[in-house]
Amino acid sequence: MSADLAAQIRASLQSQGLPTPSLAWIQSAMPNRNPLPPLPALVATIKTRLLAADLTKPALLELPAPSFPPNLGNPEVQERELDRDIPVQVLDIDNLSKSKWEQVEELEAIARGEQTRGREIIRLPTGNDEEDDGVVSESTPATTGRNAAINANIANAAATSKYATHRLVLQDCKGQKIHGLELRRIERIGIGTLNIGEKMMLKSGTKVARGVVLLEPTTCVILGGKVEAWQKTWVDGRLARLKEAVGADARG
Repeated sequence: MSADLAAQIRASLQSQGLPTPSLAWIQSAMPNRNPLPPLPALVATIKTRLLAADLTKPALLELPAPSFPPNLGNPEVQERELDRDIPVQVLDIDNLSKSKWEQVEELEAIARGEQTRGREIIRLPTGNDEEDDGVVSESTPATTGRNAAINANIANAAATSKYATHRLVLQDCKGQKIHGLELRRIERIGIGTLNIGEKMMLKSGTKVARGVVLLEPTTCVILGGKVEAWQKTWVDGRLARLKEAVGADARG
């Protein structure tokens, strides 16, 4: 593949506000096809692979890659602002609007096939419910009622999430980590909607107070993507981490 084609792909990614990958990485990430797909398809493929990559991978980004300034996480500095756009990836997310114990109960209910609406427990259909004849019609009143309850529960959860506040662990291309806190609600940030390994762009002018990045819709751009292995590990271990935190709080 010619360097000109890699440069065109890079320019297209930059115009979309994505981190700038190196030409060498673009060439290594190209699909192994001959002839190659059209340019728009190539850009889409490289974009997907870029958003699924670990930002700390050597030679991924064009040098010098933007990163956190030294001592950004210093809690003794009252306030400062980022002087450049910095791409980061999400390592952890915590809903500060719910106690750890509430989140444990929610996950355990989901594991039992239940969800709640207020104080009412709703049994979620598992797909293998059977009536006397061994078949449940999709149009039966029972099924319709269950679906209405589930849809209402989803709507209630979505409405509640509008007022949630989340804390994130963010990492730059050098592996430096810092906490991010929603100062104003960002719709895409939420457990179940934001992925581990998802990429974000912290824009120039983003405020950092006492070592914490203050996240606002005007300065925090969600780019998408995820690192599959990280996401699976985080989801699989979430209940155990919450229980451990509840136990630590009780002991403290």
